Amino acid sequence: MGRLAIYVERYTIARREEHAALLRYRDAAEALGHEVHFLFRNELHKIPRYDALFIRALTHPLNASYVAARLAELHGKPVIDDSRSIRICCDKVHMYRRLEQAGVSVPPTRLLTRPMLTPTQADRLFAELGAPLVLKAPQSAFSSHVERVETVEAFLRTGRRFFYHSDRLIVQQFIPSPFDWRVGVLGGQLLYACRYLIPAKTFKIEAIIDGRRAYARVEGVPLEALPEAVAQAALKAAAAIGQGLYGVDLKVTETGQVVVIEVNDNPTINAGEEDQQAPDVYTRIVSHLLEGKSS
Repeated sequence: MGRLAIYVERYTIARREEHAALLRYRDAAEALGHEVHFLFRNELHKIPRYDALFIRALTHPLNASYVAARLAELHGKPVIDDSRSIRICCDKVHMYRRLEQAGVSVPPTRLLTRPMLTPTQADRLFAELGAPLVLKAPQSAFSSHVERVETVEAFLRTGRRFFYHSDRLIVQQFIPSPFDWRVGVLGGQLLYACRYLIPAKTFKIEAIIDGRRAYARVEGVPLEALPEAVAQAALKAAAAIGQGLYGVDLKVTETGQVVVIEVNDNPTINAGEEDQQAPDVYTRIVSHLLEGKSS
């Protein structure tokens, strides 16, 4: 019997679907004969007592979740997600460079530094990549600091705001689509697939609309029904990052090309959403951590 620690923070259980998913991890582990404990920030010192650690909190090198990952690694414990994956995925500049080096197709992407935020440069990027453009701050999460701009004035205004948070910005060609593919990959194997149906009035899977937070509707897809090109692109993108648990976001262009929008470490898996067509997702993650298996 193994002992699994699941690290959570208050916002991890803010939604009913998030709370239900945590209970499903517990139930899956106990069904396999393992013991599960939920740990909070003031209990990080207990991590060495467990056989493995699963982080269900926002990952960032400046967050307590990163401390939890490093502590587990220093004591030789399997952890999702590992500190290397956190560092790569939480810096989109680093992430896109790794994807491009691995030959993964991404939207046409340019890097912008503060001195480059000029009307001339904006004009050049619109001419080169088309309108609208998408601006991203490298440390953005849950669609924050990701904006679509259609004019030079909006480009400059948004760029100045984002430069308060970073010394670099990512500029991408906008890829219109009614949904994003989200493909879960664990240890180099497909884990689940779904479509995020983008809410009206936005191009993002999560946004504030008319003063209220709106989320994409999740539509589960059986892995056997996942288009082969989407599956292979997701596996290639995940391999460019590591061998952990990743949620790969992809779009299909109007010409049929599959492009990777980004790779998320330790992705969202909510009860009744990402697991719709993959009810074994909880068992597979627990087995991967405690038994060295991902299938």
